[in-house]
Amino acid sequence: MPNLNINGRNMSVDAANDTPLLWVIREQLQMTGTKFGCGAGLCGACTVHVNGEAFRSCQTSVSDALGKKITTIEGLATGEKLHPLQTAFIECDAMQCGYCTTGMIMSGVAVLKAHPQPSREQIVEGMNGNICRCGTYSRIIAALQHAGELTKGGAS
Repeated sequence: MPNLNINGRNMSVDAANDTPLLWVIREQLQMTGTKFGCGAGLCGACTVHVNGEAFRSCQTSVSDALGKKITTIEGLATGEKLHPLQTAFIECDAMQCGYCTTGMIMSGVAVLKAHPQPSREQIVEGMNGNICRCGTYSRIIAALQHAGELTKGGAS
């Protein structure tokens, strides 16, 4: 049985090495914040972090995740304290139906890691491939810029 490090905890899972990480997270571990969207890595709904980088979990196999640190949306907050981007999404009303939100936040955290006070162009480039069917892109951009403001001075 493979052992995965998810949200700082080592977890044994009963899955073949070629099983997509998405299904292990959702079905076996019952962490349903990571969403299934397209199954082809094109929409971003299933985005998680693997060793701090954004990955599409529908296209990442269990074997590719072995020995690496995986973070899902459930592991992004610190206790009751939301990540600054989660706070910014709420404050900027950056979600409508909410289906894409977790993938947007996980991809957005990677953008903020690369560009702590991102420009609109850096956000658009970094978020390329994340689809919001409700079209809240302008509010998502505003949320990323707001999160950059919230974290000025190194608070994250």
